[in-house]
Amino acid sequence: MLTPGTWQKSSFSGGGQGDACVEVAHLDDHIAVRDSKAPASATLTFPAAAFTPFVEALKGSASPQS
Repeated sequence: MLTPGTWQKSSFSGGGQGDACVEVAHLDDHIAVRDSKAPASATLTFPAAAFTPFVEALKGSASPQS
């Protein structure tokens, strides 16, 4: 079961409540991801081996902020 202490928030969550980001939870062989603004909503799970390449692909496609 995913308890509140299981979830980790990004250090890039923003100020204030720090709820402008996603949270991740490390499971045995999967990574769970949820919206920090709506933690009771849906959770996505990825195979652990696929999560790092997924995040790296997102970093590579991100456009710089002005």
